Amino acid sequence: MNITGSCVNGILTLRFAGELDHHFAREALAALTERIDAFLPRVCVLDLRELTFMDSSGIALILRAEREMRTLRGKLILENVPEQPLRVLRAAGLQQMAEIRQ
Repeated sequence: MNITGSCVNGILTLRFAGELDHHFAREALAALTERIDAFLPRVCVLDLRELTFMDSSGIALILRAEREMRTLRGKLILENVPEQPLRVLRAAGLQQMAEIRQ
């Protein structure tokens, strides 16, 4: 799992690459929380284009991101979601909580 990102004009963009599973969940959650706390963005974009696999740990990460952004009165956007992670997101009903942009 590799997470890179940048914050420009109040928009934090985090790019996820690799597998988001229980092996990397703690590390990914820590990185997400650290960056949201550091930048206090109005919008958090999770770019998932290079995510090759996601399980329920990814759902937990997205729920955390949504909760953090709600606390900041901001918005969470999921972008470029590959087919397998998209099925997981839809099965969990996360399209109700975050905007999904393809």
